[in-house]
Amino acid sequence: MNIRGAKIEDVEHINNIHNQAIHEKFKVAYLTPWTKENCFEWFKEHNSKEYPIYVAEINNTVIGFVYINPYRPGRVALKQVAEISYFIDKDYRGKGIGKELIEYMESECYNQGIKTLFAIIIDNNEASIKLIEKCGYKKWGHLPKIVIFDNIEVGHLYYGKRIIP
Repeated sequence: MNIRGAKIEDVEHINNIHNQAIHEKFKVAYLTPWTKENCFEWFKEHNSKEYPIYVAEINNTVIGFVYINPYRPGRVALKQVAEISYFIDKDYRGKGIGKELIEYMESECYNQGIKTLFAIIIDNNEASIKLIEKCGYKKWGHLPKIVIFDNIEVGHLYYGKRIIP
């Protein structure tokens, strides 16, 4: 497996992987699949040195990705905090790829001076909770019953990790 910076040519694979999570429900709070246009716009907003996207690939095929978002953009006192998100192709889950992507992003964040990362996880997404805990993140908060899928209310968990002590 190889981890590298995402390129525009990866957008179709990224979109397909993201849409898998949307179709499965309870993985991400989007209710309708992204279009290629949505994903291109997202890519242009995120693919920078400051808030990068990295992909995992096997045999030149993208099988997962990780990225960070700014936390409360424009609030300079929070510049050293970012939200981490990760998605793995359903055929490659449970093989350690998510852990490698998260650890890779953490090292990149460390190098650019981001001190704290957090992940927001739907509270019944057990696989993501296990993964983020395996990576050393601790539960920092819970917002109950704020996400609604087909009249089923679930919450958001906030997991955090200090990258630079």
